[in-house]
Order: sequence, then C-alpha cells, then structure tokens
Amino acid sequence: GVLVPSSDLLPLDLLARVLPRSGEAPPPQMVQSKGSRGLRLVGAVTTALSFPASQIFSNCDYFPAEFSLVATIKTPSLTQKRNEYIFSVVEEASDSLLLGLRVSENRLHFLSTPPSVGGRSRLSFKDVGLDDNRWHTVVLAVTGPYATLTIDCGLPLDKQVQSFPSALSTRGSRFFIGSKGRLRGRFSGLLRQLVLLPGSDATPRMCPTSVPGLAELSIPQVLKSTLLQPEDHEAVYPYEAEARVTLGNPPPCSGPEQGQLWFNAQRKGLFVCDGLTWRTLLQSESRLDYVEDYQDLYTSSETFDVEIFSIPSEGLFMAAANRDSRPGSGIYQWRNGSFQLHQNISTQEARAWKHFTIGEQIFLVVANSREAEPELSVIYRWNQRRRRFLRHQTLETYAALDWEAFYIHNHSFLVVANHRRDSDHNIHSVIYRWNQNTKLFEVNQTLSTSGAYDWEFFSVGPYHFLVVANTFDGQTTTISSTVYVWLNGGFQTFQSIPTVGATDWETFQIDGRFFLAVANSQKVSKHGPNLYSINSTVYELNRLTQTFIRFQDILTHSAVDWEFFTIGEEKFLVVANSHDGSSYSLNSVVYRWQGYEGFVPVHSLPTFGCRDWEHFSTDEGSFLVYSSATSRLSKVFKLRTY
Repeated sequence: GVLVPSSDLLPLDLLARVLPRSGEAPPPQMVQSKGSRGLRLVGAVTTALSFPASQIFSNCDYFPAEFSLVATIKTPSLTQKRNEYIFSVVEEASDSLLLGLRVSENRLHFLSTPPSVGGRSRLSFKDVGLDDNRWHTVVLAVTGPYATLTIDCGLPLDKQVQSFPSALSTRGSRFFIGSKGRLRGRFSGLLRQLVLLPGSDATPRMCPTSVPGLAELSIPQVLKSTLLQPEDHEAVYPYEAEARVTLGNPPPCSGPEQGQLWFNAQRKGLFVCDGLTWRTLLQSESRLDYVEDYQDLYTSSETFDVEIFSIPSEGLFMAAANRDSRPGSGIYQWRNGSFQLHQNISTQEARAWKHFTIGEQIFLVVANSREAEPELSVIYRWNQRRRRFLRHQTLETYAALDWEAFYIHNHSFLVVANHRRDSDHNIHSVIYRWNQNTKLFEVNQTLSTSGAYDWEFFSVGPYHFLVVANTFDGQTTTISSTVYVWLNGGFQTFQSIPTVGATDWETFQIDGRFFLAVANSQKVSKHGPNLYSINSTVYELNRLTQTFIRFQDILTHSAVDWEFFTIGEEKFLVVANSHDGSSYSLNSVVYRWQGYEGFVPVHSLPTFGCRDWEHFSTDEGSFLVYSSATSRLSKVFKLRTY
C-alpha cells in the first residue's frame, strides 16, 4: 500500500464527496461572500458531512506518507480556546482522532496519531491570521521530515516534523468535513475547497494566480459560478447591508440576516450578523463603575453554594445547595430579570452543585454531606419533556463537600471531595469515569486527601491538572494541598503547596499567564488560638521551573471562595470573607488586576456569612450573586459599567 510519488496523481476532492447528489438531501447552506461561494457546514448534521475512508483508499488503506492538503476557507474571528476542525479522520470503533486539520485564533494545527508511538503529534503554525473573515487558500505539504505551509501563494513556512507515519492505516475510519465527528469543534466559517493530493506539493499547480486567496486546485462544480440567482437577496447586492438600531436586546440574527448591521445605542456598539450571531465591529469597552443591590433571594434554608448554568432553549438557571433536607435545594430560573424558583430537589445538607454536559445531555450532581447510612450523592439529568431534573445515578460519598466535572480525550470524568468518614479526615477522594455503554459513572481512580473541601480542574497547553484543597488532617489545618497532573491515563502528584485550612482553588489566565488562587480559611492547631484573619495566596505557574510559585498574598478573613471574572478588558477577583473570629457580618472585597501591582482592592461589599460568589451575564447586564451559609438571604448584585 505505498503510493508512488508522481506529479500526475489526481487530486481527491474531499468537499465534493459530502455534497448530496441533486434531490437526495438538502445541501449545506451555500453562501456567497465577497463575490465567491462557500458552504456553511455548521448547521448540517455531522454524519451527513462524512464518508468512509475506504471510499478514497480503495486498493490500499494507508494514508499517503507524502501529500498536500488544500483548503480555501473564510473564518470569522476565533478565540485561542476555540478550536475548529476543517476536517478530520476518525477511527469509528474507538472514536479516536487519526488526523485533523484545525484552526484557532491566529493558528493552524495539523494533528496526527501515529500508530504504536502513543500520544498525538501536533504540528502548529503560529501567527497565520486565518481568522480574519477573508478568503484564504492554504496548502499544507508533507514530504519526509518537512512540512510546508503556503498561504495565499505567499512565501512557504517550513517546519521539521517527527516524520509523518509512513504506515498510517485508515481501516475502519471516516472522514468528517467541518468537524471531528461531534458537536464540539465544528467549523463555523465558510469552506470553498478541500482537496487531498497524494505524492506532491500542490502549490506549483495553483500559483501564481491573480486571486491568491482563492487559488484553485479542484472546486465542486456547484460552487464555481459566482452569482447566485437574482431572487437570492444576498447575491444581487452582495456588499449592501441593512442597519438596525435598538436600545438593548439584539434583533434576530440567522441566515437571512447575514451581513446586516446592528447598532446597540445603549452599549455604543456596532455589530454585524454572520448568519449565526452578532459579532462586534466596534464597541466602547465596558468598565466597572460601581456595584448595586439588585435582588434579595430568600432560599428555603442556608445556602452553601450556588451553581450558574444555562440550558439551551430554556435559558439561565441557578442551583442552590441548601442545608435543610425539606424541602431540600432550589433550582431557580432567570425570568424577567430575576431568579424565580423552578424546582425543589430533596437533598441531605447539600454543600455544592456541579453542572456538566455529556453530548446533548445536561446533568447536575449534588454533594450531600449529611451522615446517613449509606451516605449518597446524586446525579440528576435534565428531562427536556418534563422540564425538570430527574434522578440518574447515586454514588456513595463521605461528607462530600464538592464535585468537579472535566473532560480529557473525549472522556467525561467527575471527582468528589470526600471530607471525612466518621471522625477520620485522612480518607480517599474518588475520580469517576463515564461509561458510554452503561451510561453510568464508574470508579476510575482514588486519591488520598485530608479533609478535602474543593477540587479544581484546569489545562495548560496539552497538560491537564487537578488540584485539591485539603483543609484538616485531624491535628492541624497547616498542611499541604496537592496539584496532580494527568499522565499515562491517570493523575499523579505534580506539586504540593502549603496551605492553611484551604477551602477553595480558583484558576484563571491573564495575558497567557496561568494563576491559581487559594482561599485559606483558618489556622487551627492544638496549641494557641484559632486564627481567621490570615493570608490567602495567588500562585503563578512558572514556565521555566514548571511549578506554581507565590505571586501575591492577600489578607482575608476565613476566606471560603474566590471568583474570577472579567468586564470588558478588566479582570477581577472577589473573595468570600465569612468570619473574623467574632462576627459573620464582614465586607467581601472585589480586587482589580493591575499588572505588576497584582490585585488591588476596589470595592467592599457588606456580606453576611458569605459562602460562595458567582459571576454571570444576561441581556440585562453583568451580575454577581453570593450565597449565605448563616441566613436564608442570598443576594444578587448588578455591576454598573460606564
């Protein structure tokens, strides 16, 4: 199955293969933009945009070792976190990625999973600027140890590769165009050309050309004519835009409105509809001016935690973890500008909720902390028809205080913070993994913890981390909390960080720097008094030493939560100060990021028994909510901007 390099090999038009023959199925949406046609794939079903690899590699199922890939794309601006696949080859049985070409903010990545090596190799080209909403033609040519990227017939960018596998079997795999076979990572732009040319670099066949951004090797016939029929509103005047002006809520934006402009008079912002969402053209950056009291939220009993999440087509929700088992914990829905009770769920001294999704399914898991034999925490699943959360699975936990949900390599995980068993704080916390066949979580790994209070998952580049807040080992609160790193299918200790009654970790990024903030709650030892007014610490990941090092100490008063949020370009941290040794009535403080100076206090908010802060945004603006662990009154604040 070795392909003979030859300049006469025929280009394989991958895009033409997913276009339905006339009359078979509705084609992906065809859009004319800047005088040329492309396909918008994002609305189409992923399986319809795929075909078995055996269609192309009929006599030999190895992917050619030398080849070039040609794509003509028009991509709206992306964030660095957002990865979109132009195409992928996925092994059907294991759902694992063999090859993929993906684009993110200013970058293009070519991924391959060589056989038997273990792990994926990624070839990344930085600063390529493909996400500027203009047509670009890219040619990625791989020959031996070199990969060459040519954009718009320009100067080639060369990279050395750990040589591309000479025998990459595509048996039992599928090509997916515009995705990697699932909802995440769909390509949101327009695709005009996607061609695989075995054996040689396609660039000399296409360049030079008068329109380098639209250089052609093989384009499906249906995309070749330039003007659409006159009844298509977009084609007759492709450069005219209708403009609308409103004082707030965005007008509809879908296919027919594509190219329309909208001026939001309230936010002094100008937006353009890309056929899916309104994208910012110009907007005066919001800045935090002051915080105002917005809603008094009386919960059924004291509230240890609130979790904000949204359900597609239903809107924004908040799950409150309430102390009393009757009526239990409240699920609230944001309606007409405030939280209204939507559902009560019976819980046993609930300490935390966590929302997560698996595919299209929406879940909530509660940490029940009350001792009852057997002690169970419960996973609930959203039932679309009944518009309620229904019990899905129970898991045995021990004075559970927190859940964290995360995804690694398309697998879904949950980890519980087991605080203590009877009076023993030195017990195991458990990581569970979702079984796709049974649709249940199963024990995957256990980790030793000491009075675990909180788990936080985060990723830095290709590395995945879990950090636990260890509070108490039965003797003292001056103990270490542990950062774990994912290696070879499990978590291993990465670093131990000394903490003092740690109750929460918050992780965030600022300008490519990674931070971890710990909330230290109290200093307890057998000798001497308990201290509540102690430092909490922000750590920064040092790339050279590959460890988290102390960046800033902040004096807090029995801190139990940090929340990071942004408004416009500004970054903030708010702390939940809960107790100073004599009173629960304390100011919780909002700190603003000021670069070299670190976080500087800018607002003091009177709180009572403050336990948890969450930031959220709606059409009405930007908000903070805090829950009180000592009274039924939790509060929503509005962040006023100018």
